[in-house]
Amino acid sequence: MSHLSSPPPKHKGEHKGHSLPRGSERGSSSRDKDRSVTANGSVPMPAGGKGSRTNCSQPQKVSNRLINEKSPYLLQHAYNPVDWYPWGQEAFDKARKENKPIFLSVGYSTCHWCHMMEEESFQNEEIGRLLNEDFVSVKVDREERPDVDKVYMTFVQATSSGGGWPMNVWLTPNLQPFVGGTYFPPEDGLTRIGFRTVLLRIREQWKQNKNTLLENSQRVTTALLARSEISTGDRQLPPSAATMNSRCFQQLDEGYDEEYGGFAEAPKFPTPVILNFLFSYWLSHRLTQDGSRAQQMALHTLKMMANGGIRDHVGQGFHRYSTDRQWHVPHFEKMLYDQGQLAVAYSQAFQISGDEFYSDVAKGILQYVSRNLSHRSGGFYSAEDADSPPERGMRPKEGAFYVWTVKEVQQLLPEPVHGATEPLTSGQLLMKHYGLTEAGNISPNQDPKGELQGQNVLTVRYSLELTAARFGLDVEAVRTLLNTGLEKLFQARKHRPKPHLDSKMLAAWNGLMVSGYAITGAVLGMERLVNYATNGAKFLKRHMFDVASGRLMRTCYAGSGGTVEHSNPPCWGFLEDYAFVVRGLLDLYEASLESAWLEWALRLQDTQDKLFWDSRGGGYFCSEAELGAGLPLRLKDDQDGAEPSANSVAAHNLLRLHGFTGHKDWMEKCVCLLTAFSERMRRVPVALPEMVRALLAHQQTLKQVLILADGDPSSFLSRQLPFLNTLRRLEDRATAYVCENQACSMPVTEPSELRKLLHQ
Repeated sequence: MSHLSSPPPKHKGEHKGHSLPRGSERGSSSRDKDRSVTANGSVPMPAGGKGSRTNCSQPQKVSNRLINEKSPYLLQHAYNPVDWYPWGQEAFDKARKENKPIFLSVGYSTCHWCHMMEEESFQNEEIGRLLNEDFVSVKVDREERPDVDKVYMTFVQATSSGGGWPMNVWLTPNLQPFVGGTYFPPEDGLTRIGFRTVLLRIREQWKQNKNTLLENSQRVTTALLARSEISTGDRQLPPSAATMNSRCFQQLDEGYDEEYGGFAEAPKFPTPVILNFLFSYWLSHRLTQDGSRAQQMALHTLKMMANGGIRDHVGQGFHRYSTDRQWHVPHFEKMLYDQGQLAVAYSQAFQISGDEFYSDVAKGILQYVSRNLSHRSGGFYSAEDADSPPERGMRPKEGAFYVWTVKEVQQLLPEPVHGATEPLTSGQLLMKHYGLTEAGNISPNQDPKGELQGQNVLTVRYSLELTAARFGLDVEAVRTLLNTGLEKLFQARKHRPKPHLDSKMLAAWNGLMVSGYAITGAVLGMERLVNYATNGAKFLKRHMFDVASGRLMRTCYAGSGGTVEHSNPPCWGFLEDYAFVVRGLLDLYEASLESAWLEWALRLQDTQDKLFWDSRGGGYFCSEAELGAGLPLRLKDDQDGAEPSANSVAAHNLLRLHGFTGHKDWMEKCVCLLTAFSERMRRVPVALPEMVRALLAHQQTLKQVLILADGDPSSFLSRQLPFLNTLRRLEDRATAYVCENQACSMPVTEPSELRKLLHQ
């Protein structure tokens, strides 16, 4: 076949994989496998990988057309000698007119290996000349255009059993892929082919065997169309929730790491969708051994993650993933979508366990987002990079902002600790508790470039009780000393060069963050956090919603002086933008009881149905038909990974909206959606844990708690559900009813009485 995969060797690259357990039928990340495959059926193409660095020339001072873009990722390539085009008709027309293949390169601004390829290859004059002469080069920010990313990632994964970023794909002028891979070094190594050689071979094959390439490309596209189709088919109903629930739990149980938590060896990802499923499973199986097991798996995983180096103990928030089984050495970038989902997971863990350890972690996450990822108008930025210069003027290194030497800590924390059983400084206490050593606590295997020698990642090695006992100190005294020490490290870290901030704001991820603040604020009774959620929702409505068309915009950007800018023409929202924002608004409504947010959620759901619903096959397409015109596939996302599938979230939203309004159309859509994904759930339920949760909620009789605060019959909710007008407040007090299928209990006014009703 006329395609190749070029996965690098094992290193801390940007993975597509999401830590699914063994048996999930999901291919391993391309960054964990080397493979040799063949391009055009005759020319051997060894797998690409990380090779020796070449002497790339400095970036040209002459800008290319990407200088006119808003995306931070595209702007990072605006001074390359490559004649880059943004994704659009101008590039496609040029390819057709000049009969050249399109070189499509997809990444994002905080992607470490995207930086590497930009520095090694796209700043290289000779490679730039090859690309300009024989290809039409197109650069895409995957976070701006998830539809483009998903389509061609489907191709790369199908032809290489993995994927990652940067993703590099060669297309026909009609946008059909024929070669794909991930990171390539610039030059050939002993066992790996370099990017320059790949370009030369593809150029030759395009000239000599173009018809064969086109035929193979069409054949692959046709196969992908058939393989990616998701529809109801002849099925009338979704599968049994009890069966799917049980199978999903069993698959997770088989892949669970008893010692360190999580569901893989390495790399390990914080997959909130799996933790949410386990909590839901516990809720429906509380009196069973499996239910207790599910709770223990989720709580232990959350505790091990929070103690590990994947959590930033100095500045809070979580890094993207762990490179090892122990959650010790992370890939250091911080993504907004992780923070929003993990805040919910930790607040729910507190709700279930009563252990304030989890609520403290949730509050720390939101403190980090408020400080580092928040726009003054209420929106939330996308990410912080893994790389930064150790000192000003130096070349950026991964993790430089976050790691510490023993000498640094000793100098910052020299104060003696009084009352200890042996001579002890604050620095020595902190280093003991967090596992810092003179030689550094990062294995050479986790530092392939040798950038972290002698450095340490803070990771909790002992409980407070053990650390206190080791030095004969009081537990609370140790807690205070450690917190004071971390604060001093935080203040010192402020003087280091900061990682790059991706100040792009995405509607979908802002929706996840609204949920994070709203749910945590409601669980912890912290109105301040609910106010952050409210400000986030106001930002979405003010800056990312087009009143005239009723559509969401995908992106906006931080401008100078605290302003907000948009691309022209605007980038319109995708399914995930609507689904995640609707979820955020429903969570905010439940936290604040402000009916305006429920009303807006209903309107956005109507727009989502018009733009994305598949009236023939059921479920939602990821993109509008018009926006994705020309792409060879129109997909329905069928995996809950680092982010939940938008269809999974939509299923939950439809159930909740039906409960709020009684509109039968939304219940029918939910059933149709779940039926369309039946085959995927049956084959590998662990790939869709969030959808299995929705399936269970659909097939259970859900209880609704209705609280009459003012008893206003003209309220929005009363207009939606006329039966509410039959309910009355008792003695002019807030009155609660527990309802099932719009039939309600006797009214109660005491929390203890409500608790009894909920446990019946």
